[in-house]
Amino acid sequence: MTSSLELQNLRLFRGQRVSGLIIRSAFGSPNLDYLKQMQARGTYILEIDHFYPDSPFSYVMLDGRQCVFEGVRYLYELGHRRIATLGDYHPVLTPDERSKVFPEAMQAVGLSPNPAYQRVIERSEEAAYRLTLDLMRLPEPPTALFSLTGSEAAGAFRALRELGLRIPQDVSLLTFDNYSWTSLVTPPLDVIEQPVEEMGRAAVEIVLDAVENQTLDKVVRRRFPGRLIRRGSCGPPGG
Repeated sequence: MTSSLELQNLRLFRGQRVSGLIIRSAFGSPNLDYLKQMQARGTYILEIDHFYPDSPFSYVMLDGRQCVFEGVRYLYELGHRRIATLGDYHPVLTPDERSKVFPEAMQAVGLSPNPAYQRVIERSEEAAYRLTLDLMRLPEPPTALFSLTGSEAAGAFRALRELGLRIPQDVSLLTFDNYSWTSLVTPPLDVIEQPVEEMGRAAVEIVLDAVENQTLDKVVRRRFPGRLIRRGSCGPPGG
């Protein structure tokens, strides 16, 4: 969803006098001013999955920092030194926490992101497909791809198959999001799983509590750890 479409939906909700709103904020120009107006009119706001750094609202989030650090360390311990994420950080276009902390995670294991691998792309299957084709055609391609979303992983998987590259013998593939298809392909993908049911339950409980007790100015911020599931799509480089 674009930030402009998000604003259209927010205006609709405001007209309906919504008591509580759980929102996955869009990338792009923030709609914080409008959300603050809704809060002032009695709507409790909670952001989920993504929040703006200067947002005053409650949120329920995956601990993206923990997950990225664990993912990079996992690939590093397998022997990878040429690691690429599928998409770089941009403060407006792609201000996600995962790409933002990737350079720090690389530095923690003594590496630096390769400038040749860094591209700002939309977080979509098609964009990841095109980026994977570009990356793997470089003179020194990455030996491991770190997909930031399950949709990106689908695009990367398709590109690697099209190029005739074997997973993990030619390139390892690690992704966020334990989509059902990730365990059905060959090889099944190593994933960082979000506790989505637990996070969803927590978000609803926080909003219902605030609405029922009229504590609309109460700010609750909760982060949940991810879980690395190893299935076989990551191995030593050239293994």
